[in-house]
Amino acid sequence: MEKSKEGVLSLEACAEQLRRHGFEVEVVPTVAAAGERLRAEIGRMKPGVVSYGDSMTVRETGIIDELRAGCPGMVFIDGFDKSVPRAEQLERRRQALMADLFFTGVNAVSVTGSLYWLDMIGNRIAPIAYGPRRVVLLAGRNKLAATPEEAVRRIREVAAPLNVARHPGFRTPCAVTGVCADCSSPQRVCNAWLALERCFPKGRILVLLIDREVGL
Repeated sequence: MEKSKEGVLSLEACAEQLRRHGFEVEVVPTVAAAGERLRAEIGRMKPGVVSYGDSMTVRETGIIDELRAGCPGMVFIDGFDKSVPRAEQLERRRQALMADLFFTGVNAVSVTGSLYWLDMIGNRIAPIAYGPRRVVLLAGRNKLAATPEEAVRRIREVAAPLNVARHPGFRTPCAVTGVCADCSSPQRVCNAWLALERCFPKGRILVLLIDREVGL
């Protein structure tokens, strides 16, 4: 695996490996630049239906607020609208499976060219695997790992505990200790894994690697 002169995992080397595995990949300098790329994708596709999987990085681009404000000729399915009951939120997340364009983040990226997620109910990972015609994924440089094994370790030891910590109502062991205990809590967030080793069909998924530490 290639590293930069500073010993940091190389975004460009990671991008090249992902391209070899069928993903479309772009390295962008900032979250703002990632947001501009998302807007460009909407302009290029002119999708009828757009949705997203909850992601701190996607939210930081500002695109969600813009979509909520409304775009002529386009339906935005918001499965995280807190103004509607939980049952309605879940139904919208089911509908998102058939969106034309779907945005979300990544829990970990192996520089060997594979992507990894761990999800509570699966609404974020299901559309990545199948359904939407086009998927755009955002990942900060802090998500990079040297190997698939290190990517999985990063999720268990970093991403999952931090994700639980930002939900104050959760009472899982990791919410208290900050360390995964492979628990049986009814609030367990570590239920469904997704690993993408190749993109099929080729180019369906666009990965935006952001040269900033962003997200969990």
